[in-house]
Amino acid sequence: MHPIFRQTHNWLAKKNLNDCLHGVLTVFSGTVLDIGCGERPFEADIRLYADAYYGLDWSNSLHNMKADVIADANRPLPIFSESVDHVVSFEVLEHLSEPDVMLTEAFRVLKPGGKLSLSMPFQWWLHEAPWDYQRFTRHGLEHHLRKAGFADIDILPRGGFWTMWLLKLNYQLNRLPRGPAWMRGSMRVMFVPIFWINQTIAPWLDKIWPDERETIGYFATARKP
Repeated sequence: MHPIFRQTHNWLAKKNLNDCLHGVLTVFSGTVLDIGCGERPFEADIRLYADAYYGLDWSNSLHNMKADVIADANRPLPIFSESVDHVVSFEVLEHLSEPDVMLTEAFRVLKPGGKLSLSMPFQWWLHEAPWDYQRFTRHGLEHHLRKAGFADIDILPRGGFWTMWLLKLNYQLNRLPRGPAWMRGSMRVMFVPIFWINQTIAPWLDKIWPDERETIGYFATARKP
């Protein structure tokens, strides 16, 4: 899982994704393919349930290259059809210029009955430019999953308005410091209590004042019939 450091400005976003994955880990089995694996933060957790784990990423990745397979997920994948039991892809779909190709390829490489787990942001700032192409609503994401052939689609929002808004505030504060390194560091230290308070109260506020029309993103699961 992502390591959680409570003094940082965005630990809630990482904890949120950790919690989503933890909720489905028990259905993992067989061979797992991680499309856009990055630095493989979930490998150890997935291997507790799966027999094998393989990471796939492209050569222009901005992360440390730790992929077993180097390939562009915008194109057909060099993976045999119906050879994988579970495909995962976390915070990747927004970076693909051809997301339908990736979803169709994920469907192809899955065995019948195989499962897909993925996450993607919704209300989130532009990142890893210029490879940041789109955001989907939950209805748009469901449309693309059904178009690729998936069934039993379940899409959960990753927090509500308060998680989204307070994380955005934290990100903005984290980008605020200017000047020499010592000044920037000092200002960020001053913001740590604000970072912690915002991320601690956000899930509580989402419970007492729920509004899932605004969220940081979605976590989806689906099955190949």
